[in-house]
Amino acid sequence: MLFNSFAFLLAFLPLALALHWLVERFAPQWRLALLLALSLAFYAWWDWRFLPLLVISIGLNWIIAEAFQKTRAGALITVAIVVNLLLLALFKYFNFFADLAGLIPGLPTTKIELALPLGISFFTFHHVMYLTDLRRGQAPRYDLVRYGLYIAFFPQVLAGPLVRWREIMHQFEERPYLREDAAKRFGQGLLLLTAGLAKKVLLGDPLAEYANPVFAAAATGKVVSMAEAWQGTLAFGFQIYFDFSGYTDMALGLALLFGIVLPQNFETPYRSTSIQDFWRRWHMTLSRFLRDYLYIPLGGSRSGLPTQVWALFATMVLGGLWHGAGLTFVAWGAAHGLALIVALFWRRAGWPMPALLGWLLTFLFVTLCWVLFRASNFDAALTIYKGLFGLAPIGSGFKWRALLPAAAFAIIGPTAWALVNRLPPSRWVAVIAAALFVLILFKIGEDANYEFIYFQF
Repeated sequence: MLFNSFAFLLAFLPLALALHWLVERFAPQWRLALLLALSLAFYAWWDWRFLPLLVISIGLNWIIAEAFQKTRAGALITVAIVVNLLLLALFKYFNFFADLAGLIPGLPTTKIELALPLGISFFTFHHVMYLTDLRRGQAPRYDLVRYGLYIAFFPQVLAGPLVRWREIMHQFEERPYLREDAAKRFGQGLLLLTAGLAKKVLLGDPLAEYANPVFAAAATGKVVSMAEAWQGTLAFGFQIYFDFSGYTDMALGLALLFGIVLPQNFETPYRSTSIQDFWRRWHMTLSRFLRDYLYIPLGGSRSGLPTQVWALFATMVLGGLWHGAGLTFVAWGAAHGLALIVALFWRRAGWPMPALLGWLLTFLFVTLCWVLFRASNFDAALTIYKGLFGLAPIGSGFKWRALLPAAAFAIIGPTAWALVNRLPPSRWVAVIAAALFVLILFKIGEDANYEFIYFQF
């Protein structure tokens, strides 16, 4: 059940909101249980066979957390984290590592065909964050319903944002519709949902028509011209931004409708003037996760320059691998790791970097790296790079109509969150938003309805 589908927008969401209002109004003690039930129903819609995996994952991790509270045995948390990561590796990386093992002559390999449960990367990382903080003495105990809702809350269970327990758990205790600003927050939620849908359907999906044929041609070994390579690469760079940031806006808007404020995930990343700035603005919750639960434990900046360099590189390589079980994703992460290391030495040397030049270099680097992220293999990526650097025919017919407004929105901004918070309550704003929502519904009905890119991660 996609956020950008009739089933969700016209059936599940209105029913969920009606049930939530009734329970919050007449039986508030059951509000969280209802939200958990709705979240599990939403998850089961995709493939009911994976619902037991999510439920068992929640139950076992909660039981281990309860046992730790009584025994204070840190080994319990270690075992739980290892089991969570092994489960993720089984579904997502088993065949990847089998392929790597197959490169060793004479080593027998076994491959298994398992469907990837949607959201497994995200709910696994939520388990890891809570359990790690529990062992550190930073996280309190929660009952099963609250812990289950933290893991499975339907606006963010499939593709984030990655939410720290401290960012959301206290909000479960509120009576959201009794707040003085309840109407304002509900209106902002509707605006964010509409803005996210517009970014996905009106900006992101049309760019797929520019990018997909180019990368498909490269995957089949066809020559990709310079015009096609730049068209496909630029289109994908903006497509993935509007696709994922649009999903995040929808998630934030949906959560607000149910009285929950989720953290922002994007802050005009294509306006960044350095690679560090880019990672402070792109997928911000993942960046914070990698920093706090990987980079710092690996030594971070506290243990000298060699350790910092190693921690940066290892963190980004693992971050690349998290995005996909393929060497192209590892190379994408490694490239960003090397760029962060170069930027580190540049800063330590005290060399200046004009803002405009910094923006241009950052944008070009990030855009070129998207080829590795999108290409199906290294041969396809090489074909695209040949076109980008003029080692293929120049070609013609560069498509720009969808690229131009996408570039303007992505680079100039503002973010949907900032815009929604700036807009005063107004009848005209409501009318325009309603008209835009209807337009999106017509667009959904007419065109191919693309899944969100990050659902595969």
